Amino acid sequence: MPEVTLKSTAIEQASPDNTIAAGHNGGPPLDDRHRPEWGDGGIGNYFYWKAAHRRAWHNLSPGIVAFRIQKAERLGLTYEEYTLEILERGRHLQIEDVERIAEIKQARAARKRG
Repeated sequence: MPEVTLKSTAIEQASPDNTIAAGHNGGPPLDDRHRPEWGDGGIGNYFYWKAAHRRAWHNLSPGIVAFRIQKAERLGLTYEEYTLEILERGRHLQIEDVERIAEIKQARAARKRG
């Protein structure tokens, strides 16, 4: 049985459908089709933003996460919506923030529809 596998591999490599040129190491293409992780523009502040995102979303203590989940549920929001409000506006929503909570819920409904 191993001989069949070896033969089929040799046939695949020699087939005319295989477009790898002689001397090619089989690595990724080096032409313009490759797009770096930070996009088409310059690298700029990419790694600063990536580190900030990691600190904001992934390196939180379990106590902070539990507090935010509990608070978000009381307000009728998701954890992500509540946390984004803290990160974007710098304040924790309260029960009295009826208008802002309604805006967030309307935006959620609009995202689900379309």
